Amino acid sequence: MLFIKNVELYDPEYKGRCHVLCAGERIEAVISSEASGKGPEESDPDRALKAEAAFSELKALGAEVEIIDGEGLMLFPGIVDGHVHITGGGGEGGFKTRAPEILLSDLIGAGVTTVLGLLGTDDMTRNTEALLAKAKALTEEGITAYALTGAYGYPPVTLTDSVKKDVTFVSEILGLKLALSDHRAPNVTEDELIRLASDVRTAGMISGKGGFLVLHMGDGREGLSKVFEALSRTEIPVKLFHPTHVTRKESLFEDAIKFAKMGGYIDLTAFDSHNSKKLIPFIKRLLSEGVDLSLVTVSSDAQGSYSEYDEDGRLLKIGISSIGSIYDEFVCLLREQASLGLSYSEIASLFTENPAKALGLYPEKGAVREGSDADMILLDSRLKLSCVIAKGRVMMRDGKVLVRGTYEDSRA
Repeated sequence: MLFIKNVELYDPEYKGRCHVLCAGERIEAVISSEASGKGPEESDPDRALKAEAAFSELKALGAEVEIIDGEGLMLFPGIVDGHVHITGGGGEGGFKTRAPEILLSDLIGAGVTTVLGLLGTDDMTRNTEALLAKAKALTEEGITAYALTGAYGYPPVTLTDSVKKDVTFVSEILGLKLALSDHRAPNVTEDELIRLASDVRTAGMISGKGGFLVLHMGDGREGLSKVFEALSRTEIPVKLFHPTHVTRKESLFEDAIKFAKMGGYIDLTAFDSHNSKKLIPFIKRLLSEGVDLSLVTVSSDAQGSYSEYDEDGRLLKIGISSIGSIYDEFVCLLREQASLGLSYSEIASLFTENPAKALGLYPEKGAVREGSDADMILLDSRLKLSCVIAKGRVMMRDGKVLVRGTYEDSRA
């Protein structure tokens, strides 16, 4: 059992000072500890005092109870990262440029408690089987991991030789990955895009999943034009398409604004240390254009390659994106919340509630409320990550990672 007391809670909506009680992998209760009445409907300062006393007594009697004093800390849902190359990406510069698999400790260090793994350009030396095995391994090690079938190419690489069967029968597979408007993309026709979207839609309905199509967007001329055409010709819901990397080109970002105004989710890639640009100007642009920020998500593209090419398509530069970029972006936006005119809650939603809803995982993920999974992060007054809890297990405490992957060096 886990008892977090007297913490400033963001659900991500602000709930005031609260106690959070966890049993096993779930949150059992959220109780306001404030006499002012702020917080959830079940607020009861007397109940909070009784809960604190009861947990202390249980611990004194030898029960397995962990108590975290949240005084001076802020609690948010764990980060939901919807775009991570968990088996490594890259490879465009030859075999030596294939990125390694992600480490559990790196995910924990970035506050990520739920991750969606996917393939990238390389669907030749990497496959869906390895991706699914890595997702299962990360889940066994303590966080929650899902996967996408497919990669950049067409026809999609799959586990069962069928996109529909992959999504329907494999519990971890939530949808499909495809690349558009990129020199490495398969240049699918509109009819092929519609067929893939229909397959994912049907499989998602049968299996009770979100059933969506993540679109890697390159900086090609066509942008989202094929998606707009597919939507105009069919009854496919706009929320089925999830375009990502939409800030990489002005014309693409304009398409993304149009798409979001139609009711679709758009995903912004957190900028890594190799790029000094941050998401602040793009968030400001979305706000000025009247885009509903509940349709905006942020992901890391971790372990994927960032690459630059000349006008003839020759590779000039390649490197690996870091999972740490998503937490860095989170903190950057929190620090600039006044200039953005946004609350901590609205910013936190971009990294928690919004992606959980986009992936069809809310409110089990992306929330801190009774019945939700006990996935939480605690930040100190300087916005430094202090504690990470995944499925009720403390993975980081006082800024120190406590749980590492099976073959990670514990001395690291």
